[in-house]
Amino acid sequence: MEAAARMSSKGQVTIPKAVRDALGLHEGDALVFRLEGQRAVLARTPDLLELAGSVPVPAAKKGAPWDEVLARTRRARSAAQR
Repeated sequence: MEAAARMSSKGQVTIPKAVRDALGLHEGDALVFRLEGQRAVLARTPDLLELAGSVPVPAAKKGAPWDEVLARTRRARSAAQR
């Protein structure tokens, strides 16, 4: 999809409706601009609090120190690659 917009003298740009709809943007949403060469990519940033609880945690890892969780994960991955 391509959509054109024009920048105002204050540096403001209105995001075209088709782009807002495609990205699910609403008033107050946080956005990020990432430069890739001579291009800027616009993305909606996720609300990390909305993601809380969306990934199940195995019982063995609940309450474990983060360093131990990482160590277990790395050991499991290296064993799987053998």
